[in-house]
Amino acid sequence: MVRRSGWRAAALLAALSVTQLACQPPRDRQRLTVASAGRIVSLDPAQASTTGTLQLLSALGDTLYQREADGRLTPQLAASQPQLSDGGRTVTIPLRRDVRFHDGSRFDAAAMAFSLRRFLRIGTQSYVVGDRIDAIETPAPFLLRLRLSRPSSSLESLLTSPYLTPVSPQAYAKYGDRFLNDHFVGTGPYRLVRFSSTQQRLSPFAAYWGEAPSNQGLDLIHLSNSTALFGALRSGEVDVLLSDSIDEDQRLALDRRAAKGLLLQSSGPALNIGYITLLSNAPPLQNRLVRQALAHSLNRPLISRRVSHDQRRPLRSLIPPDLRGGASEPWPRYAPDQARQLFRQAGYCEGTRLTLPFTYRTNVPSDRLMALTWQAQLARDLPDCVHLKLEGVESTTVYRQLGEGAFKAVMLDWGATYPDPEAFLVPMLSCSRSRGDVCDAGEAVSSGSFWTTPGLEPALRRSDSLQGEARLRQLNRVDAMAAAGAAYLPVWLVTPKAWAQTHMAPPRFDGSGLLDLARLRSQS
Repeated sequence: MVRRSGWRAAALLAALSVTQLACQPPRDRQRLTVASAGRIVSLDPAQASTTGTLQLLSALGDTLYQREADGRLTPQLAASQPQLSDGGRTVTIPLRRDVRFHDGSRFDAAAMAFSLRRFLRIGTQSYVVGDRIDAIETPAPFLLRLRLSRPSSSLESLLTSPYLTPVSPQAYAKYGDRFLNDHFVGTGPYRLVRFSSTQQRLSPFAAYWGEAPSNQGLDLIHLSNSTALFGALRSGEVDVLLSDSIDEDQRLALDRRAAKGLLLQSSGPALNIGYITLLSNAPPLQNRLVRQALAHSLNRPLISRRVSHDQRRPLRSLIPPDLRGGASEPWPRYAPDQARQLFRQAGYCEGTRLTLPFTYRTNVPSDRLMALTWQAQLARDLPDCVHLKLEGVESTTVYRQLGEGAFKAVMLDWGATYPDPEAFLVPMLSCSRSRGDVCDAGEAVSSGSFWTTPGLEPALRRSDSLQGEARLRQLNRVDAMAAAGAAYLPVWLVTPKAWAQTHMAPPRFDGSGLLDLARLRSQS
């Protein structure tokens, strides 16, 4: 989930930053400037949580494997594909022997084990690994062995996650149990030269084991003001702009400039979803009929058109369709008559109207537009049954209070760090302790729904033990169970985009939806 700071402070920072850029002498076009939204609070893979941080880590570090745009799993720091034995409970990974960290120390199995154990010990997102790894062994200097608690078909995708980017044991010796936020020592194609939360300077790492970057370095600037980002690209002050947090009107304007040949535009796999979480362990949404009525009341095509000029694709699944297994659409289409019938069965309409608090994040412009559109649509279609009472809350507060059950209904987004359906289902549905349809402990609590249903957790675990088409069918079954429970309402799908000046080669994304910064290059 992406957190964004307040827009007033960001607007001032944006104005200052652009002014500073404007005062600088003409830039060396082989050293490129890339702009995106938000600040980088921490560079530590164990604390990374924003798209911007993961994008930066992808340039400074490597992972064991990488998911290519065509879906292939290719070794990066691993020397070959993972070798499974013991019925899938043991994973052996040969490692490259020619890799150095930015501090000159050697990358080997001990360094990879150090990084994995550190992430499991202090990682804020360590639940993505969960209880799958029983032991991490180093039987040889360049051989890593993972002992699993159970066979896991999603493990290979998990090993592409930037969370598992190795760090230098030498540089992090004092940070084994705490975060190193303002520095990073990894193995990637770039080394960090300078860091602040709003600007980072990267230079090519001369001893990099792989293909050298196609540019002579990067300056990454992070602004929260969409107008400043838009203006910086229009004026030529930045070479590449990532689409994160660009206002919809400005995104459309950039698309139109690209269509006229005034910019280049590229897009990646759509792996970011927008959805509504419904608090399902307290009235009035503990009544499944009410949740299902809301599911039928959501006019996604209308919302997409009003909010994003149809740029955000309507979504009726928790699994993005760009992933294998994401073809099903178990959530219902817009059906106001069916919604009215369900509201009536729950005791509403005909003199009793449900007033439902609906929270949107004040620093995410699309959230407010979505909330206003749905409110107006319900006032038109079901005025005697339901009324949305809108409440704006800054996103940091939303995420801090989500697991406390503070919001009856709230608009959120989620972008997984590795391209696998499990990376979308587990963070919302996993539950380690439950009572009937109420989850008391697990990710369903952290995500704010507190919902589960008998058989859901076993079904989720079973999916990870299957392979191929059998696994995809099981994941679709889990998705359908979630749709029947209606504790989450998928709304839309966001496609990542990048726009570049015409002197650039077209930017390209990898299979995880991250821009390949090392392959950015000027053609002039």
